[in-house]
Amino acid sequence: QVQLVESGGGLVQAGGSLRLSCAASGRISSINDMGWFRQAPGKQREVVAGVTKGGSTTYTESVKGRFTISRNNAIGSLSLEMNSLKAEDTAVYYCYANAGPPYTEYWGQGTQVAVSS
Repeated sequence: QVQLVESGGGLVQAGGSLRLSCAASGRISSINDMGWFRQAPGKQREVVAGVTKGGSTTYTESVKGRFTISRNNAIGSLSLEMNSLKAEDTAVYYCYANAGPPYTEYWGQGTQVAVSS
């Protein structure tokens, strides 16, 4: 079992920055890929960024050049550095991990990010 707890959300003005953190506990050595998803009001949850156990990263097009994902496998942490924030980045952000085998998905409880224009 893996537990994920996010922190770092809040209210920021457009153009500002925030850093989200996710602390994993439990069987952190079994974690494979990790990532951040977000869900805006009235919209489906979407992937923001992902990072493999080996450190390869991917980003959705709308955040490339503004967001940076990183992880520390030794302590089971994941972070998302968000710069040049826009109103459209407003959403609840969720930490995600898959672990195993047997492959199991885990989600954090979510943290709210609100960007005022």
